[in-house]
Amino acid sequence: MSTNALSLTRLLMRERPSLLRVAQRIVGNAPAAEDVTQALWLRVQRIEDDPPIVHKRAFLYRLASNLATDRLRAERRYDALFDSGEPALDIPLDAPSAEQQLLDREQLDRLMCAVDDLSPRCREVFILRKLEDMPVHEICQRLGITRSMVARHMHNALRHLFARMQDNGE
Repeated sequence: MSTNALSLTRLLMRERPSLLRVAQRIVGNAPAAEDVTQALWLRVQRIEDDPPIVHKRAFLYRLASNLATDRLRAERRYDALFDSGEPALDIPLDAPSAEQQLLDREQLDRLMCAVDDLSPRCREVFILRKLEDMPVHEICQRLGITRSMVARHMHNALRHLFARMQDNGE
């Protein structure tokens, strides 16, 4: 490590709280100021001995100020690029209508009633597999049944549910 880098690193450690305040005043928040200070430390590690730095404290504060300003400019560019602004009022929403939402809710209620009609073990296997997305091998371990029993319960559950939904005109 160069003597400039070493002396600037020591100075940075002593002046860190003050450098954080300078950076925070520029960027506006503490986490960003911490990032600037970290970048400052990394930048100081790459400083060479030629030319020698005479006013190390002034150099360190100027470098911190420049890094904070660069970060603030980058954030503003990012915000300007990705700021969505006000949503256009003439774009149709993808949300279903109130009527469709009501119909969907009724259909879900019918389906849940049909699930409640299943035998306890069949209902448990169905809920674990379809609603909780549990793998078959975990269901086997949890319930102490074989893969073929899981498949049989799922087959019975789906057959029952499809039949009940067909009875309701679905």
